[in-house]
Amino acid sequence: MATLATLNLCLVLFDLSYVPWRAFYLQKVPQLTKIYDVIKGIEPHRETKEYLDTVNALEAQVTQTGLVSPAAKAKLEELNRLSSEMIDTNPFAGANKTGNLEKIKNRIRDRIGKDSAKQSFATFWSQQYLAQNGWQKEITFFNQKIRPLIATNYYRQIGESGEFVDIFWLVDLPFVLIFGLEFLTRIFYIKRRHPSFTWFNAILWRWYDIFLLIPFWRWLRIIPVIIRLDQAEILNIQPLNKQLHQTVVANFAEEITEVVVIRVINQMKLSIEQGEMVRWLLQKENVRPYIDINDINEMEAIAGLLIQTIVYQVLPKIQPELNAILVHNIETVMQQVPLSQNLKNLPGVAKIQTQFSEQLATQLTANLHKAIVNAVEDPVGAKLTNKLIESFSQALGTEIQQKQVINQIQSLLVDFLEEVKLNYVQRLSQEDIEQILEQTRKIKTQPPIQPVVKQGTLPDTRY
Repeated sequence: MATLATLNLCLVLFDLSYVPWRAFYLQKVPQLTKIYDVIKGIEPHRETKEYLDTVNALEAQVTQTGLVSPAAKAKLEELNRLSSEMIDTNPFAGANKTGNLEKIKNRIRDRIGKDSAKQSFATFWSQQYLAQNGWQKEITFFNQKIRPLIATNYYRQIGESGEFVDIFWLVDLPFVLIFGLEFLTRIFYIKRRHPSFTWFNAILWRWYDIFLLIPFWRWLRIIPVIIRLDQAEILNIQPLNKQLHQTVVANFAEEITEVVVIRVINQMKLSIEQGEMVRWLLQKENVRPYIDINDINEMEAIAGLLIQTIVYQVLPKIQPELNAILVHNIETVMQQVPLSQNLKNLPGVAKIQTQFSEQLATQLTANLHKAIVNAVEDPVGAKLTNKLIESFSQALGTEIQQKQVINQIQSLLVDFLEEVKLNYVQRLSQEDIEQILEQTRKIKTQPPIQPVVKQGTLPDTRY
């Protein structure tokens, strides 16, 4: 079917090119034009055909009786009359070949050397001129330079609809019937495989085949032909398809990104100007309802997770550094005591002071870490800590609620967002979209990383 569609497309393209390129086909394959002229309603123009027939009769007459004869003279006078009528009536206009008539006039003027085309033809078709310049030479010039231009002229029949006669639809009809039968079969098969589909959905599945059925805009059949050749693996259009997608994405990615980012920033500015963000931070009741999806206060959960990480993971690891800082501070304080300076001169006292400082720092950090752990694990300590946080939040909220402070915060936030929009969004618009797409394509083409499974364990397949 892909090959058949390709053959049909070639016929369509030939049909579209026939009238504009008929002169070329007439010169290269004259037998083809005799057949296809019937399909396009083309027939020889009576005036130009009569002109060429008269030239043929003149050649036959000269062969029989010679150039200087009454019969040959009569033919030359007839050609002189037909030349004047051809120039006056312009029979080439109906076929949109007026340019050929101008070429004929220019060539005959150049041949004779006169400014008037009519006078030039009158001179050319005369016994005196042909005899002086050689009959064979001049008739050869006419057959090579003038006759092909006259032969390209034609008359095209007009139907009752007012349009040119064109029966190409008869040539195209067998193909359309085959494509139509195939289309119905495919639609029925798609509907049967997908019962949830409507008939319209099934037709949309093969939307490109519709171009094979319509009797107009036949050049659009190139779309289903290319798709079918690709499906049949006769033609690979994937590189072209990727390039087209990249071109489309490159044209729209910058604008879409700017619109999305600017819209988000404008929405944030509007929320700040209306006071929604401040009311949300202060847990006000009149703020627009907040949608919770898991019944968890994420901020409190994050704070708790951070505290546990710091207490149980971070502080034990940085205890040596804390000890060093405390030892340094203790020694600095002890050096400022006058008695310590005097005792340092005694043997062994400096070492004792150093050991004392290290033990004191170790004890302090251990006790501090233990106190923090107890405060976190102790329900009473946790309750007191929460009460402290609540008091701090209330005091901070009370101060923030002052009109001057709120206005300043809102003004600063709005200015900050405006600066982000002017600076970073502009940089984003200047980003090389082609490089971004190239990076994206590389990521997609990289093979997936296989997880490393340790001996004795099974891979986690929950996701």
